Amino acid sequence: MYKKVVVFGGGTGISYLLKGLKKFPLDITAVITVSDNGRSTGKLRQEFHTPAVGDIRKVITNLSEIDEPIKKMMSYRFKTSSDLDGHAVGNLILTAMLDITGSLKDSIASLSKLLDVRHTVLPISEDSLTLMGMDIDGNIVEGEEQITKAGRKFEKIYYKEEPKVLPEVIEAVKEADLILFSMGSLYTSILPNIICSEVKEALNKAKCPIMYLCNIVTQPGETDGFTVSDHVKLLNKYLDEKKVSAVIASNTKIDKEFAEKYESEEQKDPVIIDYEELEKMGVELIEDDLITIDDNTLKHNSLKLSSLIFSYLLR
Repeated sequence: MYKKVVVFGGGTGISYLLKGLKKFPLDITAVITVSDNGRSTGKLRQEFHTPAVGDIRKVITNLSEIDEPIKKMMSYRFKTSSDLDGHAVGNLILTAMLDITGSLKDSIASLSKLLDVRHTVLPISEDSLTLMGMDIDGNIVEGEEQITKAGRKFEKIYYKEEPKVLPEVIEAVKEADLILFSMGSLYTSILPNIICSEVKEALNKAKCPIMYLCNIVTQPGETDGFTVSDHVKLLNKYLDEKKVSAVIASNTKIDKEFAEKYESEEQKDPVIIDYEELEKMGVELIEDDLITIDDNTLKHNSLKLSSLIFSYLLR
């Protein structure tokens, strides 16, 4: 019987991870945030009063076993002077299916079947949620896109509305052999899942460990100067009794010229592994040379990362 893995995340981080993880004999449930309010997703949310579909579309496409041209079509964005400008085809399809079925979960299941996805993709909630942030000076920022663009340090991340978490998400956590917090923005991809009280309660009762896949670089304003342990501490701050027990981090020596380019152009620095602090916290560190350069961008080697996760499960 396949081991059951529940992956929490959003944005490109989780979709990139799943490209590698799907190649292993695992039963994967991907749980996706639905509070994005930027670009195509934001326009569709405003017009149709729906949860965010963009991250879900990315995940379905990356888990799909269908031919590449179809995947490219799903990600294709219209470039036009009409209202279609900037919309991804997959976002429009998901919104249309949501209008037909009245259920985001059912829309995802239908599209997953159409695109030959052999794993489960679930939204954290079917509600139209608004992410909120309070910075260290007490200022309130409303909206996921606004939080990302604010470039501030946040004291608290929460929802404007009390989310009703999908029962299937809670059931998946209950049956899991491993809970994964994907790489990606801590504040807008990971925390939006674990700030839900029902998810916290389910994680507390889970019999399996929680593993965090640490980011390669810091995020301007939000995680400036963060080490690996700082990332884990932030996650643990929002968790209840059950904390992160293992973290995977890259020990790749990044080319100096490339690191300087990242720092000057994007204000991002490599995340340093602080061994002593992690040991003090009792967090198991799994490290490896995990960075690859794809499209002149630093990314995790998805296959290598996934093999570490699979090896951890086989212990």
